[in-house]
Amino acid sequence: MLVFFKERLAFLSVPKTGTTAYEGALAPRADMVISEPPMLKHAPVYRYNRFIRPMFLKVCDVELELMAVMREPISWLGSWYRYRQRPFMKGKPNSTFGISFDEFILAYMKGDKPGFADVGSQSNFMKSQPNGTGITHYFRYEDQPKLQAFLKDRLDVDLNLTRENVSPQMQLDLTPDVETRFRRKFGDEFALYESIT
Repeated sequence: MLVFFKERLAFLSVPKTGTTAYEGALAPRADMVISEPPMLKHAPVYRYNRFIRPMFLKVCDVELELMAVMREPISWLGSWYRYRQRPFMKGKPNSTFGISFDEFILAYMKGDKPGFADVGSQSNFMKSQPNGTGITHYFRYEDQPKLQAFLKDRLDVDLNLTRENVSPQMQLDLTPDVETRFRRKFGDEFALYESIT
């Protein structure tokens, strides 16, 4: 998570959306960088609302706008699937070695997900809270020019991004039946993604 106090902006770090590269580029410009532990680096809206927001509100009487990046839902799960196939993951409980992408998606759709498919949800991460705290600025991972233009304008910076935390490249095949079932069960994820213009 990156906080830019003067600009009244917090950049939430949705996992597997390229935010580590932005953290690397913008950390020197940020007023607060939370890069560890992962549960704080990747604090969703509800955790931001509970722990970070009160700090700025009570001490500084300031409400920050929130920004977040969302990846197309199947692509997002594909990135998780590939990420868990890095060589050192072999033999670990969260590894996806020996599991097809179809099997990964089917496991993700279970109520009680096995460890390798328990990766959270983008829509839950960004879910607005009862007090109104929510994402002010949404961006699609697939539209990097729009995201970068916003940051350049809002923060008055030139970005020098490098690739960080990249998942291994591989062809992912999802059968039409599994894709249909996934789209039906997680319609809220696709609806949120489609709402980002």
